[in-house]
Amino acid sequence: MIRALTGFSTRRPWRVIVVWAVVGVFVTIMGQALVFRVTHTDSAGFLPAEYDAAAALRIAREEFGAEPDADTVTVLVARRDGRPLEDADRERVEGVARELGATRVEMPWTDEQIRGLSEDYSQVPRVALVTTAPDGSFALLGARLRGNSTDPGMQSVYRVFHDRAEQEFGEVGLRTGFTGGLADVVDRADAEKTTQTVVGLVMVGLIVLINVLVFRSVLAAFVPLFAVSVVGGAATGTVVGAALLTGLELDPGTPGMIGTVLIGIGVDYFLFLLFRFREELRRRPEEHHRLVAADVAGRVGTAVTSAALTIVAAFATLGVATFGQFRVLGPSVAVSVLVMLVAILTLMPALLAVTGRKMFWPSRILSKAERTGPAARTGELVARRPLLVLVASVALLGALAVGTVGVRMDFGTGGTPHDTAAAATAREIADALPAGVSDPTTVYVTADDGRTLDPAGLDVLRRALSGVAGVGEVAAPVLDADRTAARLDAYLTEDAQSQRARDLVTGPVRQAVREATPAGTSAHVGGTAAVFADVATAVDRDLRTVFPVAAALIALILVVLLRSLAAPVVLMLSVGLCFAATFGASALVFQHIGGEPGVNFVLPLVLFLFVVALGTDYNILVSDRLREEMAHGGPARAAVARAVRHTAPAVATTGVVLAASFGSLAVNADASTRQLGFATALGILLSSFVLSLLLVPAAAALLGRGMWWPVRGVRSRDDGARPADGWDAGPLAPHDGEEPLRSRPLADCSRKLNRT
Repeated sequence: MIRALTGFSTRRPWRVIVVWAVVGVFVTIMGQALVFRVTHTDSAGFLPAEYDAAAALRIAREEFGAEPDADTVTVLVARRDGRPLEDADRERVEGVARELGATRVEMPWTDEQIRGLSEDYSQVPRVALVTTAPDGSFALLGARLRGNSTDPGMQSVYRVFHDRAEQEFGEVGLRTGFTGGLADVVDRADAEKTTQTVVGLVMVGLIVLINVLVFRSVLAAFVPLFAVSVVGGAATGTVVGAALLTGLELDPGTPGMIGTVLIGIGVDYFLFLLFRFREELRRRPEEHHRLVAADVAGRVGTAVTSAALTIVAAFATLGVATFGQFRVLGPSVAVSVLVMLVAILTLMPALLAVTGRKMFWPSRILSKAERTGPAARTGELVARRPLLVLVASVALLGALAVGTVGVRMDFGTGGTPHDTAAAATAREIADALPAGVSDPTTVYVTADDGRTLDPAGLDVLRRALSGVAGVGEVAAPVLDADRTAARLDAYLTEDAQSQRARDLVTGPVRQAVREATPAGTSAHVGGTAAVFADVATAVDRDLRTVFPVAAALIALILVVLLRSLAAPVVLMLSVGLCFAATFGASALVFQHIGGEPGVNFVLPLVLFLFVVALGTDYNILVSDRLREEMAHGGPARAAVARAVRHTAPAVATTGVVLAASFGSLAVNADASTRQLGFATALGILLSSFVLSLLLVPAAAALLGRGMWWPVRGVRSRDDGARPADGWDAGPLAPHDGEEPLRSRPLADCSRKLNRT
């Protein structure tokens, strides 16, 4: 099947390239236009129904008409001279608020949006006076806008509303400030726009520079990145299309995560093909490049397929998670990797078949003999001193793993950068009102038997909440139309996005609600702090489920792919140690040294999947070459040295490229994203340089062909048909030149004769 795909792609390369170009560009454009129709930012919507915050959200929607895509912006209005608002000022505030609430905001259309596909967020906002500061220094308005806050179109609507409100209040001598909801999102996007653009350009430039230095070629530097960009867009579009068809809702971060993953692994796989293509062209100078491309694509394609399916399996295990963001992220990444795999088996071989030796122009590397370099010396070191290399690698990873001692989970949401206008407005409000006034914790009370609620019972609950330390004020109950449900807004003295607010909600607030809930009624606590408290509980439960399921599934796949019991044990132990080392180093950098409250609560799960899946990915590719070299006969250690010599350049280059891709996240303004970028990049570097080039080959050198136990067929293939690559019968004789031509499939030889 694999050789059939790669063979067809190299025989009909232009057809394959044209199909990918047309379909890829079309799906990419459609995906970009429709992505915001399948994403939403409501974390409570991803919680299972049995969680308290999810139940509160359900009541808010069913009984009080809360809209899932509604976003409330808090507008501060004050006098320019800093004096308290007077009665005339309050009348002006109410008048402008009524005018803003009656005026339609038209969405500006840009070249990035497609009419008929992109959402039109033009609307009439709901604007109402919320409260006035006790000292009269300012009034607060609540402006409700409906739409996906991450969609640039919705952000444009907010900017129009912001400018209109600022202008109209300015005309009556008042100043404004905006915070919460869309204001935070837009200010964060504006603050990070330049940084993200620079980081993206630097990342692309770094990938191109690495390819230029390695291959000394123009095409080899740009073709992989261009091809992977097209495939990545097509993969994202495929996920968006699948979500539209199935009704699934994606987290806004999912498309970005898909892009980061695919650029990394796509360039990785393409580079593995390029390295092997260059190696075979150098050894087979007289053979037509399409035959070489077909042979290389078939060989590498088998290993890449195994590696990609391991990643697919690892992320597919997230389908058993209870937290909706994980349950959707896993299959989304899995589908994207499958799309990339199809491209690796079709588009990439077609590009090699079309470019041939020109892929490496203007370099003369194909006409030069392969020189002994760092890769060869690394292979010799591993083969001569395998026990020393193994002990040193384990010691390094073990030392980093010590950082896991005393690690804590941080459930912070990142918040708004402190230097934005929204953050400044939030601080001004917090100086006069409880910190949670713009984002209250809400208690919903419903009658169990459909009776009307007793106001006296609600007053008891309100007094109980008011008596909780950390609750600044509790608003009067608001009843629904038939008086069977009530809403009580509690304004905490802590920022709703802080850890202290979550501790307050999960502890004293929910305890007070349980004790003071009137008989015959049910009460549920909602709001930002309650949502993230329940998210933390769901994630903690998912960690205990996904870890063992993913590990068991990957181990089973390795047994099937490698047809061995010993090799999967070596690989699983090594990637497990690498995960512990990466997690420990992250805790050391951010918690123990950096002074942060802990590591982000999603880091263990995401890091486990990336490090284990991608670490296994590299190990499969290296193990495939180890198995191939051992199959040629001769001493096992000599085979290990050859395998490291041939795979080290590819593994090192792809490791740096993939680490750079994820490392770009480490400069993000959001603390949790920084941790994710740093930890994933470090884990990939450890996987490629320590595991794949040192630890696993050293273990193979010590175990010999016992690495493939209980299968014994590794020893016999090509025995006696090929010299041991310049190594004599001694343990480790020096390499004396080029590797002899290895036998090729009979079908390739037949095609060559037919062409002749």
